Amino acid sequence: MENKQFKSGFATLIGRPNVGKSTLMNKLIGQKIAITSNKPQTTRNRIQTVYTAKEGQIVFLDTPGIHKAKNKLGNYMVGAAKQTLKEVDVILWLVEPTTFIGAGERHILEQLSRVNTPVILVINKTDMAKPEEIAQCIDTYRKEMDFDEVVPLSAKSGKNTDVLLECIFKYLPYGPAFYDEDTITDQPQRQIVAELIREKALRCLDEEIPHGIAVTIEQMKFSKKIVDIDATIICEKNSHKGIIIGKQGQMLKKIGSQARYEIEQMLEMQVNLQLWVRVKKDWRDSDYLLKNFGYNPKDNE
Repeated sequence: MENKQFKSGFATLIGRPNVGKSTLMNKLIGQKIAITSNKPQTTRNRIQTVYTAKEGQIVFLDTPGIHKAKNKLGNYMVGAAKQTLKEVDVILWLVEPTTFIGAGERHILEQLSRVNTPVILVINKTDMAKPEEIAQCIDTYRKEMDFDEVVPLSAKSGKNTDVLLECIFKYLPYGPAFYDEDTITDQPQRQIVAELIREKALRCLDEEIPHGIAVTIEQMKFSKKIVDIDATIICEKNSHKGIIIGKQGQMLKKIGSQARYEIEQMLEMQVNLQLWVRVKKDWRDSDYLLKNFGYNPKDNE
């Protein structure tokens, strides 16, 4: 791929929790890597995915949403997002098609004013807005900042995502690829499996529980036709443990069967998934447990 016309570089997706960053990245890559749910703060680590085409390679960093942190896990997530702004060639800021700029967006504007990286404003969820509402939204944001590009699109349907890719390539330097062309993520398989289980738990559980869960993979044993996976869902309270297990184990079964289906699609083989639930009080404020569950605060220093 030593080609004078070939470009390669890094792009990060930032935005308030729940604006569709993971959905957009999955759509651009054409495969599910980042977990999605309708609950905020779903993404906890910087997830690196790779898009390779004839004109070049984009390495996407999907960061946790920038928000006001309430505990050490929150600080870690916000630190990961802010650190990324300085490390990339282009920033994609996702917003919803509204003329209201809330405190969360103001906080992001403040962060963006401190970096020299090109910023593309991406107005997502255009399938849910009228053309005049989208125009008003563009107008409102343009008054706040001089964006390098503005791209309205729908991550869900994929409308205009090709335009976004063209815009990103504009700002990438010429150079060889960072990854082989068949690479789509730098995430270890175990981590993706843990995240898929966490996604199903997020989707199935009550509002107050999801932020307080983590998933660890105890073992993944491959044989010719089947992979045996033992995983533990960690929660913060005994009462949460009861809800996750559910009446006669029904909730845990539901989470397990939904997760197993997606893991089988990804690994392209049969999966035997065993799920356990353990309580670790206040794990989100423990440096030791955060590190244990794959969130290392030192990553952001």
